[in-house]
Amino acid sequence: MNTTVNGSSCSFLPSTARKIGGTIALCLFLIVSLVGNSFIGIIVYKTQTLRKPINYFIANMAVSDLLYPIFVIPLKLTWLYVDSWLISGSVDQVSCKLRAFLSAVSSIVSVQSLLLIAVDRFGAVMFPLRSPLIRSKLCPFFILVTWIIAVAVSSPYLFAFKFVAQYAVGKVRSCVPGLYEVMEDSSSYANYTSALIVVFIYVPTALLVIIYSAIVIELKTQKIPGEQSNNAEEQRAKRNRNVLKMAIAIVLGFVLCWVPWSIISLLSFFALELPCGYYSTHYSITRLISFSNCAINPCICFIFSQNYRQGLKRLLKCFSAVQVGVN
Repeated sequence: MNTTVNGSSCSFLPSTARKIGGTIALCLFLIVSLVGNSFIGIIVYKTQTLRKPINYFIANMAVSDLLYPIFVIPLKLTWLYVDSWLISGSVDQVSCKLRAFLSAVSSIVSVQSLLLIAVDRFGAVMFPLRSPLIRSKLCPFFILVTWIIAVAVSSPYLFAFKFVAQYAVGKVRSCVPGLYEVMEDSSSYANYTSALIVVFIYVPTALLVIIYSAIVIELKTQKIPGEQSNNAEEQRAKRNRNVLKMAIAIVLGFVLCWVPWSIISLLSFFALELPCGYYSTHYSITRLISFSNCAINPCICFIFSQNYRQGLKRLLKCFSAVQVGVN
């Protein structure tokens, strides 16, 4: 991995142990993410009872997470074993740009989906007798907006990233930002990426904490309006608690996966001194953790939601029946 630390170039060739560990982890993330997120999308599409705003937004996250096993992780696996790319010319330039661009798009769509889920839950708990804050008919519009925003704010990566030849250990060509040809100086890239981290990781995290804290307090202090509606009210409150647990778990997964990487990235931009060896080890670990988020989200859905588990069982039965019919 090649990168820039405090204005100096650092070239790192991963050790054998790091290659083996990284390969095992990335292959696991690829398989779990590809299968799990595909199932989430299919289940929401085929299950009538799941066609609600929260599930539409979860399916939107699943689609964005699929960008990792389809595009990003295969390229990362290639980098572990090849000092330069297997292909050359304009194709390698496009691949380099797409890797950075699609990684940013995926994470930005995910965090926007988390905010929409939080708003939906806030309305369901705070105003149970009113119409939903986000109606199902408006979900396609909000989903489209998340992708438009993600593509728009990530587009500079299509111009700022290029192949750069490094000669620290042989001639190693790697995908790193070509800062000086696109932006006026290296601080422009650092400021831009730092702004994305703040706007799409730290600010949403703070908003999510505030929203879910309000929801939890409301659920604990909520009073049942009358004896005749006790049973229905208790069932509604139980459903809200179950959905809330899943939503909070997804948020925690996102924060735990992305905040460590964001801290290391900010340190690399603004710390007075950050040794290359320190950066290499910690950045590699935190970046690998951030990759795991695409595999964690579908697992959380199946663990916390009975509806998703039932949908998965039905889906597996259909696949089994198809295989039996073919044989």
